[in-house]
Formats: sequence, structure tokens, C-alpha cells
Amino acid sequence: MDDRSLLVEAFRAGIAGVDPEVATRNAVARLDLHGGGRMIVIAAGKAAVPMARGLSSVARPAAGVIVTPHDVEALLPVVVAGHPVPTTGSAEGARRALELASSAGPDDVVVCLISGGASALLAAPASGLTLDDLREANQMLLESGADIVEANTLRKHLSAVKGGRLAAAAGRARLITLILSDVVGDPLDVVASGPTVPDPTTYADAFTVVERYALFKRLSGRVLGHLERGRRGLVDETPKEPHPRHEIVVIGSGTLAAGAAAAFLHSRGIAARVVSTRNVGEAREAAVLAVATPSDGDEVLIFAGETTVTVRGSGRGGRNQEAALAAALEIEGQPVVFLAGGTDGIDGPTDAAGAIVDGGTIARGLAANFDPLAALADNDTYPFLAASGDLIITGPTGTNVADLWLLRRHRSDAERHHQEHHA
Repeated sequence: MDDRSLLVEAFRAGIAGVDPEVATRNAVARLDLHGGGRMIVIAAGKAAVPMARGLSSVARPAAGVIVTPHDVEALLPVVVAGHPVPTTGSAEGARRALELASSAGPDDVVVCLISGGASALLAAPASGLTLDDLREANQMLLESGADIVEANTLRKHLSAVKGGRLAAAAGRARLITLILSDVVGDPLDVVASGPTVPDPTTYADAFTVVERYALFKRLSGRVLGHLERGRRGLVDETPKEPHPRHEIVVIGSGTLAAGAAAAFLHSRGIAARVVSTRNVGEAREAAVLAVATPSDGDEVLIFAGETTVTVRGSGRGGRNQEAALAAALEIEGQPVVFLAGGTDGIDGPTDAAGAIVDGGTIARGLAANFDPLAALADNDTYPFLAASGDLIITGPTGTNVADLWLLRRHRSDAERHHQEHHA
């Protein structure tokens, strides 16, 4: 198997290692879901459908809703919502979730199946705000370069469902949350903006995000007024105390995906090392650092995490495509292969999961009359990587634990002979 095929297969193995249906089924089998009342299921996120399927294979919910970006058939009612920018479906999904949680009595159990993407998919505006306000704020955050913690700090304080408000709606019912984490370090209050867990951030923190990214002139007066009233204590803060009857289980993460990719490589007799499960920062800068990481022989280096992109242009692409093209410039002419892919199969607003580049990528793109530097400057990496033949198209994978990067610096026979000679 050549290096490109090897890394693609390892990437797919990493995704398979966090299969949400299997992980949910295994987690539910270990939980006691019998309380004498109803089981109400609220599934939201890019992995909502397979998570709900996993639960339904071992338990029977009495009521529920699945909030997902795709129109599919399921055992529970489905609401199709928007990602990465909220839609009317996002508001409807959040309303249905809040109604279901509020309907639960003390003998009922509310099971929340939360995965990445639910921040946009569950989007009920706080009192006095509109869905357009949330869309505007979300778009500004996507373009600003704010990391996921900063973005969700602001989102939580514009929402009627995030930051623990869904848990508050469940009242005295028993609450169970299963989480497929797409956030570095798996902070529970950040994944999907923490709809069922206490929020340690405040309106003042949200205002700091607005200041840090100079969003004052870009956000609506309603949004700024809402944040100011919150900062002055005129609007209720997000809940700071945990729900009294709550169990939380993280069933999948980038760390587990990286481990699954490494296990696949080991099974093929290939040395592999997980370098970092906290891969963050500006995508193109993080990629340069990744390809400069020293490696031992032909081992595969693995990175998990989620980088950001500060949008300065008007092109097409995503953070993984941006990382891949930046890496391609660094490894031009070298025996190196670098893969950067989103485990959800969707990198930015494109049909690609990411890209796999090598020492010939830049030459192939130039031969097709594409300029790599211009592509990066305009955040227009998709056309270049399409022309060089380096895009990875998986389609939506049904899971989401952020991104996996894999790097192999293949030694030449001369280098291997030199090392062995001096050993």
C-alpha cells in the first residue's frame, strides 16, 4: 500500500473508532434507564441520527426528537436544522427540545444525545433576540478566527437553550447526557455550547469576546443591548449549578479517534505515534509546525484537535484544506505525505472532508494554472486542491470528533542506509 492510500485508510479507521451508533449502544447497555416513567430522548448534532439508532437498539423511548442537518428516516421525529449557520429548523429543533424536557416529570428520564454541530443545530434565541441575530453573530464568529471556547461563550449568552438551559428545563426529571465530543480536551460546557451542563462563563466574558474580535460594529444593536443588560445583571445569567439528578458519559472524542488510527497502523506493521490531541491555533500555522515535527524513520505522526481560520478572502475551502495547502508548500519536492481531514466528512462549506498532499502537490497545482499563495491569501484552497487531485471526499460520516491530521516522512533508501551505517 502506498503512503497516500495508507494514510487515507488510517483516517477512515480513526473515524470508525468513534462510530456513534456502536458507542451509544455500548454506553446505554451499561446504564439503568428504568425509573417507572417515560424515556424522553433529545438527540442533536451531526451524529444525532446514529446515536439515536444506537440507543433505540437497546431501549425504547416514549417520546423524543432528533435535530440533524440531514433529512432522514428515523424512529423518532426528525427536525432538519442548519449548520454551520442556524436556520428556522434550528429554532424549531430547540423549541421542541425545550418542550420535551419541560414535559418530563420526576419519574421520567430525559436522555440527551449530544454531538458536535449542535451549537448551530439547536438555536433558540434568548428573549428579545431573533434568529437573524443568532445567524449574524454566528457568521461573524466563523469569520473572526475565534476558537470554539470563545465562540460558544458568546453563543451561550444569546440562547434560550445553551449553557445549561436545556437541563434547567428538565426540572426534577432524571437527566442523562451522552456526549460525542468535537472539542479539544472535551470540556463539557463547550461541546455543543453545553445545553445540559453548568456554564462557568458570564455575560462579561461574552462581551470580552466581542471586544477581542472587534465585533461591535458588526453585531446588531439588539445583540449588543442584550449583552450589556446581562453584564449589568438585568438579564438572568446562564445556570451555574448542575442539574441535581444528572449522569454524563463522554462516549467518543478526538483522542479515541487518534488511538484508533494508530491501532490500525500498528496492525499493518507501521510505526505510529500520537503527537498531540490538542492541535489548535491558526490552521496554516499549525500545519507548518506539524510537518516540522521530528519523526523516527518511517513512522506516522498523528494529531487530533481543531484549528481555526481567520477569513480574509472570499474563496472556498475549510480549515483542513487550508492546513493541507500550507503544508504542501513546506514539503514541496520532499518524500512526505500529509493528510488533514474533518472526521465529520465536511470541511467548511464544501463537499470535501479535507485533503492529502505530498511533495508533488504544488507542482500539480501550478501545472493547472493555480497559484498556491494566491489561494491561501483568498482562503480559496478548494479549487487548487481539486486541480492537484488532493481532495478527500468521504461524504458525511455520521460522526464528529473534530479533525485528524496524519504525517509520514518517508526516508529514501540512501537515508536509511546512512542511518544504518552509522548506527
